[in-house]
Amino acid sequence: MEIGEYLAALRKRWWVILVLAVLGAGIGYQQAQASTPMYRSTAKVFVSLARGDTVADLVQGSTYTRNLVESYVQLATVPAVLEPVAEQLDLPVSAKQLASVVHAEAPLDTMLIEISASSRSAQRASDIANAVANQLSETVETLSPTSADGVASVKITMVGEATPAGVPFSPNTKLLVATGGALGLAIGFAIALAWARLDTRVRGAGDLPREPARPLLGLIPYDRSISSEGPRTIIEHPRGALAEAYRRVRANLDFLDSTDPVRAFVVTSTVPREGKSTTSVSLALALADTGRRVLLVDADLRRPAVARICGLEGEVGLTTILARKATLADVRQPWGIEGLDVVTAGRVPPNPTQLIDSVAIAAFLEEAKATYDMVIVDTSPLLAVSDAAVLARRTNGAIVVARARKVDRHGLQEALTTLDTLGAPCLGLVLNGGPRQRRATSYGYMEPRRRPRLPRRGGKGGPAEVSPETSEVPVVPASAVLDVPATPEPLDPAVVSGAPAVPSGTRPVGSDRVSSNGSATPDVDTAAAPDEPAGRHTHTDDPDHAPVDGHEHAADHEPDPDDEPVPAAAAPVPAGATSGSGPDVAARHLPSGVEIA
Repeated sequence: MEIGEYLAALRKRWWVILVLAVLGAGIGYQQAQASTPMYRSTAKVFVSLARGDTVADLVQGSTYTRNLVESYVQLATVPAVLEPVAEQLDLPVSAKQLASVVHAEAPLDTMLIEISASSRSAQRASDIANAVANQLSETVETLSPTSADGVASVKITMVGEATPAGVPFSPNTKLLVATGGALGLAIGFAIALAWARLDTRVRGAGDLPREPARPLLGLIPYDRSISSEGPRTIIEHPRGALAEAYRRVRANLDFLDSTDPVRAFVVTSTVPREGKSTTSVSLALALADTGRRVLLVDADLRRPAVARICGLEGEVGLTTILARKATLADVRQPWGIEGLDVVTAGRVPPNPTQLIDSVAIAAFLEEAKATYDMVIVDTSPLLAVSDAAVLARRTNGAIVVARARKVDRHGLQEALTTLDTLGAPCLGLVLNGGPRQRRATSYGYMEPRRRPRLPRRGGKGGPAEVSPETSEVPVVPASAVLDVPATPEPLDPAVVSGAPAVPSGTRPVGSDRVSSNGSATPDVDTAAAPDEPAGRHTHTDDPDHAPVDGHEHAADHEPDPDDEPVPAAAAPVPAGATSGSGPDVAARHLPSGVEIA
């Protein structure tokens, strides 16, 4: 792993590091609260000569005393000093136990001795330190040599009396919390890096095999609607991120090799349940949406899934053709949008391997490529059986679907090696269930999640204030578009409304409206209906012009939830139509009382 990969692993599992750091700090704080407070007091004594007459005597005495200071430091913790202290303070401890709480040291190049004592009581600690200092002075005077007049040559004088401490020195809460947090942080780093090394699942595009390099045709984001609505969600939500992801795969596939365009390919995966069948159906819809004739073939003769996903009859299909009991024209079933045909797998045969590697399926694929612009073959996973590699050799190649957090890197590498070993070309990889990219959705290019808000009314009973620049095109049901003939007969305004015909040469109100075939349709000028409800806004060019039969503006009309949206290929714009024309515009401007023969 490189430094960037280590940093990515730490950033991905930051919560593990944070949890362990907080846990370690909490353990340190708990340890501090559970510990007994200890107080420490220190007394200071000075070691000096009893007398010196000359300078030479003082220099020699100072050197002699400095050499004895280290010995006096050790003398402060011996039983000869501590036993009298225990008796004096009436301590229920032995000299050995008292030595564990008494500490003496001498600063470098000085003749000072610092005597410290620790206890649960601040007053007891100061009493012990002072008592040890006084007892050390008496013991040193007893052990030191005396002069001719019986005076000890070395004298220890108290220069700093111990006082009770205001705060305990132990436990150090800040130190324990910092130490626990640092240990937790270190353990978190170790676990995050070990996790990254041991976790071999593919999670993003960076986890795909790099040698040999395989083109990434697209990243399909995770979408819950695909599990409830199926692949039809890319038709019902054409502006969604899922539909755009499949269009990106389609575009990359079209420009994969300009010298040899892809006419037929296999869709497979490494292991089951990676979404290869759903990807096959969705990619077939995306290709058929461009106006091409597409054939989707379910060649997974062990666990077929296309018939279940599409809701088609699966008893007759590919196995029927391979058994020479039917032809392609007999078993193909139109589905989804115009131009897409599906051949299901049929009944599961007892010998799928022989059928996949037979001459009959080669002839079937040749016939399919001659009949259709694009042939998509959904087949078995690569690590399970070798069907995908065999079929990939009979087509332009294979597209391998890799499910994020499902397949591991070693398994995917092994599957790609299987294709290389059998000489089957790999067209590219499709990462399924990857993280959703929010760069485009944040700018508003994708389908909005919420329903657009309608313009607010001007007041009670008043007309709605709709701005031409901000008003949105209303939703048109599919039935309103599909029921309009391509070339309707001319309408006679006199027949429709009973009003006199408009003389030639005059331009009626609203005469610039466009019919479904792109030709101009005369408007009907009738009187306002007496039962017209107050507050309804009608779409007219004249404020005094009332709607026909009380027909409301499309902004006040709620679309039927049962109407299915129409794909782009189902309602083409007629030739010669200008901007703003077409079936959608005709359906919005068509009077409600007119029937077209």
